[in-house]
Amino acid sequence: MSKAHRGKGIRELPSRGRGECPVCKRSNIKVLYEQESGETKVKICKTCKAAIKHGTKSV
Repeated sequence: MSKAHRGKGIRELPSRGRGECPVCKRSNIKVLYEQESGETKVKICKTCKAAIKHGTKSV
């Protein structure tokens, strides 16, 4: 099973994949999951990705 959002795969990303999630506004959290917002793609955190998938949040 792939572990693309852990350790070695995120070392080359700026700030090691950490930043502020545009959905929940938490800072210094891993923002590795791409989500389409209109015509653009934004990177969001894991919990927001799951919430959007289940329909409790929107981008």
